[in-house]
Amino acid sequence: MTILTFLLSASALGILLSGIYFLVYPESTRRLTPRWMKTGVAVNLLLFVVGIAAFLIGGVNEVMAAEAGADGKTEITLGLGLALIGIGLPTAVATIGAGIAVSSVGSASLAVIAEKPELFGRTLIYLGLAEGIAIYGLVVSILLLGKI
Repeated sequence: MTILTFLLSASALGILLSGIYFLVYPESTRRLTPRWMKTGVAVNLLLFVVGIAAFLIGGVNEVMAAEAGADGKTEITLGLGLALIGIGLPTAVATIGAGIAVSSVGSASLAVIAEKPELFGRTLIYLGLAEGIAIYGLVVSILLLGKI
C-alpha cells in the first residue's frame, strides 16, 4: 500500500504540474504542445483513477475481512474509511449524472412548453426519469452500506 500511495501522490503531482503549465502558457498549448505531453497527461490521469479504484477495493476487502469486536465497538481504520468513501461514490456519481441530465432535459422542456403548453405532462415525466438516476445511486449506496 505504501508504494501505491507514493505512485498516487506522484500521479497527482504530475497532473497538477501539467495543469499549471497549461494555465501559464495557454497560447502554446494550442499549437506547440508536444504530442507526448498530451498522451502523458491522459495516461497519468488513467493511472490515477485506477490507483484510487485499487485503494477503494483494498479498503473494502480489509473491512470485510476484519473481525467484529466483542463489545460491539469498531475502530475506524483506513480500510473502513476507504470503504465508506467507496460506498458514497455511487450516490455522488449518480447525482452528478442526474444533474447533467436534468439540466439538458429541463432546458429542452422549457423550450417545448413555450411553444406547446399541452406537452407539460410529458416533459414532467422526462424530468422524473432523469431525476430517478440519483435515486438509483442512493439505493445502491444503502445496499452497500448494509454490507459493512
